Amino acid sequence: MPSARPSSTDAYSLILEAIDIGTYRPGDRLVESELAERFGVSRTPVREALQRLETQSLLSRDGRSLIVASLDHNQMSELYVVRRELEGLAASLAARHATAEEVRILREMVEDDNALIGDPAALSRANRRFHKQIHLASHNRYLVQQLDLVHRTMALMATTSLAAVGRTQIAQTEHDKIVAAIEAKDEDAAGAALREHISVAFMTRLKQDANARQEEG
Repeated sequence: MPSARPSSTDAYSLILEAIDIGTYRPGDRLVESELAERFGVSRTPVREALQRLETQSLLSRDGRSLIVASLDHNQMSELYVVRRELEGLAASLAARHATAEEVRILREMVEDDNALIGDPAALSRANRRFHKQIHLASHNRYLVQQLDLVHRTMALMATTSLAAVGRTQIAQTEHDKIVAAIEAKDEDAAGAALREHISVAFMTRLKQDANARQEEG
């Protein structure tokens, strides 16, 4: 029996993942025929997926071409404000609702990820997994949906704040503090720790951008 033809949802997920892992970076042009060939799907679901990504502002128009969108300073600032509050809420709810098994997984993630200190690319992938686990531990499907959108948009940033010198070690210390508060079922401390974690990441990224502008100048 022949396998089902890939749907636009499949194509959407494949393109989104490629943006998320950096296969396609902000400013890269996405060509319908090339994507269809790369992912082994027909052009129709690719076209539908591209339209959906454009509607979500993950792609933008450059003449007649679609390119991976980028965030300007104001957009980045607005995104971090929303992310800080939503992530803080997720951590607070995780402290209230997480099962013993979910808390244990978070602790194991922190311990395992310590081996990645000094490898920003690997730790960035682990960081996404860690935050996603906190989102799920909140046991609030609507919050998880909103955070998924926020994290998809984060992929539009050309670099990770973890690339800053010393940031990987600091981030891991912050993760440990977040998990400790969740383990203690301290909702206020968990929320505050995660909001502080996002604030520090934002300040780090602002410094990165300032340094990049200085070098360009």
